[in-house]
Amino acid sequence: MKALDLLLSRSSFSRVSEPAPAGEKLENIIAAGLRAPDHAHLGPFEFIVCEGTGLDRLTEIFVAAAAADNLSEEKQVKATKMAYRAPMVIVAIMRYKPHDKVPREEQIATTACAVQNMQMAAQAQGFNGIWRTGSYAKSETVRDAFGLAEQDELVGFLYLGTPEADVPIKRQRSAESYIKYWR
Repeated sequence: MKALDLLLSRSSFSRVSEPAPAGEKLENIIAAGLRAPDHAHLGPFEFIVCEGTGLDRLTEIFVAAAAADNLSEEKQVKATKMAYRAPMVIVAIMRYKPHDKVPREEQIATTACAVQNMQMAAQAQGFNGIWRTGSYAKSETVRDAFGLAEQDELVGFLYLGTPEADVPIKRQRSAESYIKYWR
């Protein structure tokens, strides 16, 4: 797939199943993430690839967070299933690196760019998925489980697998609504 075609047709898709990316394809996904714009080459990102029993471990974290946050019984039951929506979940964390010229916000942006690159690399290789954040990304229980310091940020959960159907391409937005030219 040509890069421009990929960028212009990108659509997240949550209905994915086995197989998950593996071997060289997973290595390509991680390598694409590591190519994200990174001022001062700080490498503020950490990726935790969860599959198999790793999804069980992630589920334990979600269940503990749901209980600690006193979520409804319905949401606590939902927490037992969340990690299994895809055969692989990559947890993306920004580990803050103090630097005079690279503020925390830029390091979050670097990690977000890395997630975008990984999602695009997955799609280019025939996989798909969805990048989720939500309340679990902000939960103190989840943050503690991943050993996040105060300045660190859980940027999201990238769910990946093989699409179960043809991926519908979202309607293209009109550039006129989002861009101004200063010439």
